[in-house]
Amino acid sequence: MPAMPPMPERLVLSGARLADGRTVDVRLGGGRIEAVGPHGGLPAPAEAGGAPCDRIDLSGYLLLPAPAEPHAHHATALTALTALTAPQGAGAADRAEGPEDPQGSGALRRRITEAALIQLGHGATAQRTHVPVDGARGLAALDAALATARALRGLADLTVVAVPGVLTGRAGADNRALLREAAALGGRVALGGRPDLDPDPAGHVDAVLGLAGAFGRAVDVHTDGADPAVLERLAGAAAGAGRRAVAVGPCAGLARLPAPLAARAADRLAAAGVAVVCLPQGPCAMAGRPAGAAPAGAAVAPVPLLAAAGVRVAAGGGALRDAVRPVGRGDPLEAAFLLAAAGARDAAGAYAAVSAGARAALGLPEVRVEAGFPAELLALRGDSVAGALSQAYSRLVVHGGRVAARTSAVREFGGAPADGLGLPRQATG
Repeated sequence: MPAMPPMPERLVLSGARLADGRTVDVRLGGGRIEAVGPHGGLPAPAEAGGAPCDRIDLSGYLLLPAPAEPHAHHATALTALTALTAPQGAGAADRAEGPEDPQGSGALRRRITEAALIQLGHGATAQRTHVPVDGARGLAALDAALATARALRGLADLTVVAVPGVLTGRAGADNRALLREAAALGGRVALGGRPDLDPDPAGHVDAVLGLAGAFGRAVDVHTDGADPAVLERLAGAAAGAGRRAVAVGPCAGLARLPAPLAARAADRLAAAGVAVVCLPQGPCAMAGRPAGAAPAGAAVAPVPLLAAAGVRVAAGGGALRDAVRPVGRGDPLEAAFLLAAAGARDAAGAYAAVSAGARAALGLPEVRVEAGFPAELLALRGDSVAGALSQAYSRLVVHGGRVAARTSAVREFGGAPADGLGLPRQATG
């Protein structure tokens, strides 16, 4: 994985097409978009004043706000092959989540880093990964993920959700202590939970929200959403959480509830400002589904219902080549493609779920291709959002105003059967 040469402090992206059809030049500096103007209409780099800047020709590329990954599982990613050798009788969650690292913390850290770089290469400049925190593993996965976040600073923003096991009663005492210890580690740590796997789901939610309030941490609860009481409790607590970001997902169980109950839950979540992160690829190991078992009913949250209620909807990738999902690309555009292909959103709405919606779920500032906004951008070869969701292989990723990753794809054919038909040809890069 070769490193790119250092980028200048300022950069001009030249000749890019925007989603509205305009062809523009975009000047970046200081981590933000300085100016957007018609192609050829911005001052030349030498005339822009201040530090010198380079120019990148993006002719033939579509320029969009960068996507974000709001629901990854980097600590268990890329373990599908290892899971095949797990002891007989181990459940999917055990095989996918641990104790899991026979080669030690170094291998765990490398795997988290590789998963984060896979996501970054596809365009996700901000990522949130859920990691297990419990008595069996302690804070090992959390420590490894935070070390990766520090190492990737300047390339991508990685935050971590500490996800405990049982929190209630005597059985949950150790996990409550671990979650409190995780909360004290700093703002890159959000607090999660798995109320579906706790004997007292409502008490589990109360414990997570109570610690989050005490430490001022974001909240991201992992639930199927099939129990309206859990969602009601979460929405009620989140309504008083002020500006602290609260998210819940994947909530596929909402689609299995009677319509009136699902609509009421959606209304409560919307009123409380809770974001719902769906997983179009399907459930992940933290849902507790046994290996090989089909999901019960719908595998994806009812996105049209949630959007109609005014809920902030985001889409994430979930599992990446682990015991539950042995395949996967770690590509936010795949999540958007699946939403659009299922008819849950049109192409623009599906991309918004992995960009604006995902950033909102993470509590991050909005990004637009306009002056003054953060320079978090993704350029994809193509001329429309629908085309990009279908076949955008060549990509240029911009984080903090600098190129963080670049992928160039070249398609070649053995003959020229389309000569004279005027079909487009893919250029190099």
